[in-house]
Amino acid sequence: MRGVPEKLRELVESTVEAMACEPVGVEYHTAGRHSLLRVYIDKPDGVTIDDCADVSRQLSAVLDVEDPISGQYTLEVSSPGLDRPLYREADFERFTGRDVKIRTMAPIEGRKRFNGRLLGIEDGRVVIEMEGERVSLELDSIHDARLVPDV
Repeated sequence: MRGVPEKLRELVESTVEAMACEPVGVEYHTAGRHSLLRVYIDKPDGVTIDDCADVSRQLSAVLDVEDPISGQYTLEVSSPGLDRPLYREADFERFTGRDVKIRTMAPIEGRKRFNGRLLGIEDGRVVIEMEGERVSLELDSIHDARLVPDV
């Protein structure tokens, strides 16, 4: 949820939680006059299309009143999917033991893509096992992290 204005993130999360859903993540991409606000939601028994539609309607109403985004934007509400994005330390702890794909903002030792088994979080660093080696990445250096779907 890096790059998302704090007020916008708080509005989205509180609205999603009020609808008995877990706010998995919020992404905000600006593209000139047309921006994209993507919200991932989840529930213990899974998310339906109706859940997404309900949250989208409620969130649209809240955002229209609070107006935290200037200009036009598209709102997308969806489940996190099988390749669930990971944003917070708690996400990396929760999915310890799963395979992940991580992209960093800048190259680390000549690479930006890291694929391996998630070992957890240690002192604010994401630790994975990759090609038989332990790799430790600063959480703040991660651009994108996703679970690899179990096949």
